[in-house]
Amino acid sequence: MDTKLAEDITHLLDGSGIKINGPNPWDIKVHDNRFFTRVLTQGSLGFGESYMDGWWDCDQLDELIARIMRQNITGKLKPNVQLISSYLKNLVFNPQTKRRSRKVGKIHYDVGNDLFSRMLDKRMAYSCGYWANATSLDEAQEAKLDLICKKINLQPGQRILDIGCGWGSFAKFAAEKYGVRVVGITISKQQVKLGRKLCHGFPVEIRFQDYRDVNEQFDHIISVGMFEHVGYKNYRTFFKVAHRCLADDGLLLLHTIGTNISGVGTDPWISKYIFPNSMLPSALQIAKAHEGLMVMEDWHNFSADYDKTLMAWYRNFESSWEDIKNQYDERFHRMWRFYLLACAGVFRARKNQLWQIVFSKNGIPGGYKSIR
Repeated sequence: MDTKLAEDITHLLDGSGIKINGPNPWDIKVHDNRFFTRVLTQGSLGFGESYMDGWWDCDQLDELIARIMRQNITGKLKPNVQLISSYLKNLVFNPQTKRRSRKVGKIHYDVGNDLFSRMLDKRMAYSCGYWANATSLDEAQEAKLDLICKKINLQPGQRILDIGCGWGSFAKFAAEKYGVRVVGITISKQQVKLGRKLCHGFPVEIRFQDYRDVNEQFDHIISVGMFEHVGYKNYRTFFKVAHRCLADDGLLLLHTIGTNISGVGTDPWISKYIFPNSMLPSALQIAKAHEGLMVMEDWHNFSADYDKTLMAWYRNFESSWEDIKNQYDERFHRMWRFYLLACAGVFRARKNQLWQIVFSKNGIPGGYKSIR
């Protein structure tokens, strides 16, 4: 082992309580000494890939990541070629054009309905649950769906657009519980296939369609967990589409992960293996994008609930691995585990947020009554 490289890593971890080959469940257990060079030269990409390759382990990966994020350890690493290249590409090009945006559908959302049906709740809601009064994942997701319905004041007979509808969890819930009609759009063919099956018999239409191609009127619009794939070059376009499709007295509810600092791209490992061409919006970027088009009526942050949601997904994933492992390999197993636990750690450290934002076109007469 290169003692100097190990010392460099140890120095980066100062103050975090993390030790190399230490006794704590959040300590890093190194199996291959090439780990040190890979992390120092490739940053978060090398950190994640070396875990996928089995070069290191950690008994409590979520807490390891939380401690790394609280100490801003990744920010102390020198910028590498991959990071600089990714930044420049996102600055110059638009990774979320209609053609490029479909890549995430193929790579992530089409990875297998069998996996998602086992990992998620019974309604297959793939976004943060609302745990205020919930004691299980099913309860938290139903509470989230009901909260959305109440925030936009759903009334029987209304027609709703769901941008990024997933497998139709909101669409079916809203049609069943509130008597509305829903058009859901997604860029995942697997989601369309299963979503139509799950919503059969309800006034729900699931389409394979880009949000930029919608040009119809709706009483309300919601978008849950999709804005993370829009990209900062298209935020204004998103709000223009919402403005043209929303009734004058309607509401837009945007449910999105957010970041504390404005950026132009995402973490290199997440971009390569989980959500290609994605990025998290900042409050500033959302504010600039909707200015002059919408009135922001309400901004609700319940990001601590995403830690609970991700840990529930992780437990479901691990408990069902034996049922699906013949369709994937062990490297995928470690990749997906790293994804879920790393994201939980980032939310635990409060570096990422979860926002539900309600917009109107002209302002609600008398004001909007916040619902929690």
